[in-house]
Amino acid sequence: MQLVADYFPLLLFFIAFKWQGIYVATAVAMAASVGQIAWLHFTRRRIAPVHWLSLAIIVVFGGATLLLHDEVFIKWKPTVLYSIFGLTLLVGRVAFGRNLLAGLMKGVTLPPPIWTRLTFAWVAFFAFMGIANWYVAFHYSLDTWVNFKVWGGMGLFLLFALGQGVVLSRYLVEEAQ
Repeated sequence: MQLVADYFPLLLFFIAFKWQGIYVATAVAMAASVGQIAWLHFTRRRIAPVHWLSLAIIVVFGGATLLLHDEVFIKWKPTVLYSIFGLTLLVGRVAFGRNLLAGLMKGVTLPPPIWTRLTFAWVAFFAFMGIANWYVAFHYSLDTWVNFKVWGGMGLFLLFALGQGVVLSRYLVEEAQ
């Protein structure tokens, strides 16, 4: 159910884009993000910072897209979001010595060097995703970018997370023994 809640605005964006184009899709994504926050508030009473950040970025970049009637702003949204995620993990680790992923994955116990490797792997992945979004957004058609943003992005996240799971499973099994 959490996966549906997380990807709800993105899926509605895709459907609206195929149905009515980028401007309607942008408005739908903005409305769906507000709906997502409301749903999370009423079902959990707690909204993760990632959801607030995503809402703020869609409102700013989506709002600029609609106000200026220029699709370039909505194309920048994923790159900005990925950059903020990656920089947050990097600064947390390098400047403050904290493994923020450990806080997100409270039920997982790993040796400190593994948390550090995991953090840097996610930083690199977010950098890759930001660059990939930028490249596709500004070198391919709008339709190709939307398909990449939705299906390519979800697929790459799924593959990366599964890969991380395989790598981490070695350390989780050792701890269980």
